[in-house]
Amino acid sequence: MESRPESPRPQGVPRWVAMFYRPDAGSWKTAAESPHRSPVLYALGEMTQTLRARGDEVAVALWGPRDGGWHRFAAPLQQTVVSQPNPEPSSDAPATLAERMAGRRHQVLIAGLTKAGLYDLSPEDDTTVQALVERLDEAAVRRVAQWLATAGGAR
Repeated sequence: MESRPESPRPQGVPRWVAMFYRPDAGSWKTAAESPHRSPVLYALGEMTQTLRARGDEVAVALWGPRDGGWHRFAAPLQQTVVSQPNPEPSSDAPATLAERMAGRRHQVLIAGLTKAGLYDLSPEDDTTVQALVERLDEAAVRRVAQWLATAGGAR
């Protein structure tokens, strides 16, 4: 396993900053920053999903203000594993309305989980999301996603 240097503390006034380790350059790069935590966590989740979809290993550091100074926080995505994407229908067969609606409900639930701070899902979690997609109607899925988003905003 490759060792990487510790994430450097960001410069300037303390704010929320997400940094990713770039193994090809052997350095850390600022990926998102904001005076508010929520947008940085959202960006962190989106970038992590993109990097993992490319097959890259992800190492991230989350910095933020605490007691007037910089503090390194535990990044939530380090506590979970890779999500399995929702399979796409083949291009030669048109998707039926039911398939498209299931895909839409899946997207809504994943977006709600992301807003709640759960960026990557284990295979068991993905199976649970699929079960919810199959059993709940559009209104119920939106309500669950709203609860998740509200819970994520309470942090």
